[in-house]
Amino acid sequence: MRHRIFCTTPDHHHERIASIGCVDEAGTKRTFTEAEAVGLIESKQASFYVERPDGHRVEVIVEKSPAGHKFLKTEPDGEKPNNLLALPHCKIEPPVIVPPRIFTPARSHGCVQW
Repeated sequence: MRHRIFCTTPDHHHERIASIGCVDEAGTKRTFTEAEAVGLIESKQASFYVERPDGHRVEVIVEKSPAGHKFLKTEPDGEKPNNLLALPHCKIEPPVIVPPRIFTPARSHGCVQW
């Protein structure tokens, strides 16, 4: 499956990307951790790209740091700033908590046994 990355969530403690926000070819939005995306790319189960405002697509690849840590980056295309790091930060939406419903029968319905 092919995914367009439209936002990133930074990991401020390690100065890298913690997760990416993507949309697939069917229009379904998903979030992947960096480790999940690395695994999907390496196993060839998925590919990722960044699309510049002018429509130019840049592939996302896996790179290895001198310390052996695998991370995501875009293929070199000569553009500044870095395509992946220039994306907006993903908005973290708080989970929707639905309060429990309290059911009180109307008096007009008489005495209802539950």
